[in-house]
Amino acid sequence: MEPLSLEAIRTTSLFDRPSKVAARDLAKPWVAGGRLKDFLACLPAQLAAKDLVEAVQAVADAVWDGRTVLLGMGAHPIKVGLAPVIIDAMESGILKGVALNGAGVIHDVEMALAGKTSEDVGAHLSLGRFGMARETAEFINGAVSRPGNVGRVGFGEAVGRALLEADPPYARFSILSAAARLGIPVTVHVAMGTDIIHMHPSMDGAAAGAASHLDFRIFCRLVSNLRKGVYINLGSAVVLPEVFLKAVSVAANLGYDLSGLTTLNMDFMRHYRPQVNVVERPTAGKGRGFSLVGHHEILFPLFCAALKEALADKGGPAPAGAPPDSTGEAS
Repeated sequence: MEPLSLEAIRTTSLFDRPSKVAARDLAKPWVAGGRLKDFLACLPAQLAAKDLVEAVQAVADAVWDGRTVLLGMGAHPIKVGLAPVIIDAMESGILKGVALNGAGVIHDVEMALAGKTSEDVGAHLSLGRFGMARETAEFINGAVSRPGNVGRVGFGEAVGRALLEADPPYARFSILSAAARLGIPVTVHVAMGTDIIHMHPSMDGAAAGAASHLDFRIFCRLVSNLRKGVYINLGSAVVLPEVFLKAVSVAANLGYDLSGLTTLNMDFMRHYRPQVNVVERPTAGKGRGFSLVGHHEILFPLFCAALKEALADKGGPAPAGAPPDSTGEAS
């Protein structure tokens, strides 16, 4: 077979051709002694590095303007030691609300009570001892089913109040306790049968269900205030992305304006639900979604540190517990 001749090929000029990478986008070598913002300025203006810088700026702008910033998270961020960073973001006025799955409450309470959490599942499962810690179940289930709480107090508030009253030795590491102290709502979204406390005789399914559904309605109220605000999903692959999507639908159905919404998913791998239910669908045509992939124990503290520097340059965020901007009201 005769090879095809390339003599008639039509060429173009490199200097006229659009290109995706330019010299102005290249990284700069780090100079010791600089600030974190200087490090971010040294990153290449490409892909995730560009998204990181823009996401930090978007959240800083929302906080500075008094908009609502919410954090939805799984339990893993607590297990890798991020509670103090999250509490600091609450105390600094950055976060106006936090949403947890059921496992998040368990690890938060265990840390507060004993200063440790996360058992070896493999070692205990075949012995019938996995998830059988008495104090964990009795404390959480007792708080939720306490007379006067059922139907009136959400899951997160009930446990947070109980921690404040008990004042356990490691309460300073508890997100729920800090939220109760600061008056910041923490909602808990339980999937029945997924948590170790559901196996205990102290479990009251009706009380837990009522408390978690009340928290869903509180979460819907928080989401209804997300016009020009921010929703961050940290390490929840299924439960919180699904809950967030339903809350967005409730807000839209009731006529709330969510235009200008920024969403951010941070996890150590990409999952379907966070990508479509957090990053893409809620922001389609009215906002922007970011996806940053990295280890929770590195990525989130880095993000929060960059955010605090950006806010310091602006003069700092609003005080903790400040009411959200009223522009989220229904149309």
